[in-house]
Amino acid sequence: MPRTAPRICPLCEATCGLTLTIEGTTVTGARGDRDDVFSRGFVCPKGAAFGALDGDPDRLRTPLVRRDGHLREATWEEAYEAIAAAVPALVREHGAQSVGVVLGNPNVHTMAGALYPPLLLGALGTRNLFTASTLDQMPKHVSSGLLFGDPFAIPVPDLDRTDFLLLIGANPVESNGSLCTAPDFPGRLKALRARGGTLVVVDPRRTRTARLADRHLAPRPGTDALLLAALAHTLLEEKPAAPGALAEHTEGLGELADALASFTPEAVAPACDLPAEEIRALARELAASPTAAVYGRIGSCTVEYGTLASWLVDVLNILTGNLDRPGGALFPLPATGPRPRPAGPGRGFALSRWHSRVSGHPEVKSELPTAALAEEIETPGEGRVRALIAIAANPVLSAPDGRRLDAALAGLDFMVSVDPYLNETSRHAHVVLPPPPPSQSAHHDFAFNGFAIRNQVRYTRPAVPLEADRLDECEILARLVLAVSGMHGSAEPSAVDETAIRAALAKETADRHSPLHGADPDRLAGQLTGENGPERRLDLMLRLGPYGDLFGAAGPGAAQDGLSLERLLAHPHGIDLGPLRPRLPGLLRTRSGRIELLPDPIAAELPRLRGALAERPAALVLVGRRHLRSNNSWLHNVPALVGGSNRCTLQVHPHDAGRLGLADGGLARVTADGGSLDVPVEVTDAVRTGVVSLPHGWGHDRGGTRLTVAGAAPGVNVNQLLDGSRLDPLSGTAVLNGFPVTLTPLP
Repeated sequence: MPRTAPRICPLCEATCGLTLTIEGTTVTGARGDRDDVFSRGFVCPKGAAFGALDGDPDRLRTPLVRRDGHLREATWEEAYEAIAAAVPALVREHGAQSVGVVLGNPNVHTMAGALYPPLLLGALGTRNLFTASTLDQMPKHVSSGLLFGDPFAIPVPDLDRTDFLLLIGANPVESNGSLCTAPDFPGRLKALRARGGTLVVVDPRRTRTARLADRHLAPRPGTDALLLAALAHTLLEEKPAAPGALAEHTEGLGELADALASFTPEAVAPACDLPAEEIRALARELAASPTAAVYGRIGSCTVEYGTLASWLVDVLNILTGNLDRPGGALFPLPATGPRPRPAGPGRGFALSRWHSRVSGHPEVKSELPTAALAEEIETPGEGRVRALIAIAANPVLSAPDGRRLDAALAGLDFMVSVDPYLNETSRHAHVVLPPPPPSQSAHHDFAFNGFAIRNQVRYTRPAVPLEADRLDECEILARLVLAVSGMHGSAEPSAVDETAIRAALAKETADRHSPLHGADPDRLAGQLTGENGPERRLDLMLRLGPYGDLFGAAGPGAAQDGLSLERLLAHPHGIDLGPLRPRLPGLLRTRSGRIELLPDPIAAELPRLRGALAERPAALVLVGRRHLRSNNSWLHNVPALVGGSNRCTLQVHPHDAGRLGLADGGLARVTADGGSLDVPVEVTDAVRTGVVSLPHGWGHDRGGTRLTVAGAAPGVNVNQLLDGSRLDPLSGTAVLNGFPVTLTPLP
């Protein structure tokens, strides 16, 4: 008899609740969970295809170990023995910096990816960390760190209560949202308009999101920071800027007006290719709206001035008094996050605490630019990356100049890949450790609840029992920590979790602000529940979090009313914790204890932005795009999610196509810094003139992979057009949008 089980979808940032239909141990269907406290039954094509992804026959079932130059199936013991023999020896001979770690985007979609990489980095002692953040959202972390003192204090638009929403470089109808966790983002945008609100979309493409808008502005790509600066200038010049209650918690307002004096609408209009009157009208409408929120995403992050654009998004929210108020942009309070602490000065946020070995790229949030990974492997000398641990990462496709990185990976002394597929990156590994299908894994969204538009908490245990020949992903990573630490065979994986628990409790009981100050950590650890180490750690984080029972230390009734794993398990569809509420000034951790509106690194970068006012724009630039039925390079091996509109084509405006002699369905050669690609042409007015668009995540044409479906329609890797030299200097983020290209028609 078929049965059903709840599961949180791990395939994008919306984190929708699913109801899985299971026959035996096979997922035969997936639909939206109507009882889910957050998503209320919404599901997109990715969630509906959960069963096909879960049962993909190309998923690896057993570890692979390289022997005689070939990857062959091996036992788990053989795989960890190979790691334990190689990595500690390399560290002893060449030092901790000889090992690099690459973390891919899927890490934030799993419990294991949230809980264990910090422990792995601690065990290795390396500073060579490269993640998907410098290919995506790092500018937002930097701007939040500088403004608020915490790189994870990222405000999200209050979608369900705002009167005016300005979207910059975001296409949530197809991406389902990013750094803004909101199931049914399209429905929420329609509801905004239905209640009389206004939606304005700024994007060089007429996306599905733009088609929903009251107004669509299509500026020249890469000019988002100029446009935002002109909006801020107008607010300051015309004096409608009204920080309101924020004023007493903000410093630098006067200096900001001077710093933005050059960015008048008339000055930026030629660069943006927008009328100055339209820019002024938008600023006035934003200021006049009862509530408003400005939200920018990847299109405004992965450009040359990504950090400035991210900073200006929140400057606008501050100047209009909409930061930290209902209907504006608010800070979520996730259940496993830290408990609020008394307001006051903090340690602040520092950049450039160290630099990369070869090109001297500054560290940001303990990370180096992923665009620099190839040179760190190739370049001889002390500190060269000789071994690499890649967890859920495919940088050969996601980072600039994949051909160079592909060759560099082939020259490593040793590589470990934790990945369910043999893909363009993992094919280079000496050991591949495959996690089980998602139906066999527990799920809690540690990362995305920090960006959720409503406070809630959900946890689902595995819907299908773990097969006898598989390891849970948490155990895979715990064993990896032991192997690189030289402790393989001398400790159980549970010891890794217990060490993390004891460290967290020791820190909590030593904190004079905590109600647990002075308590016995061993006694507290003994009260934790859960079937395994990850559940015990989740229980600990829930208890210590802002809604937690604090082991009964918060006063009468706390143990009964507060959150714990036991209480969460009693609510399989989640617990609603209410709408977002104002949190300032309590979350500020700047050295001044205030919002620092014009921090020094930002002020130092503004002259470079002023220089862009006089630059001659390129005749043709390229931007990426997302498809609803994909997520980067993950889902191209699922038959139900490929084909149709999910195609790797070069979108070209009819005017440009006619000018260049391109025909719909024909071929064009695209050339940029990193080389050339031959791509099918799609002539469409969905892109503005002077702009072409190619989707991200394709290029499945390399030998040695096991991606049957993806390999049959490989597409091309858009990032091969880049050589890695174009970076946003403040964040180290690769410029993946708005770079110049040339087109040549092919027979």
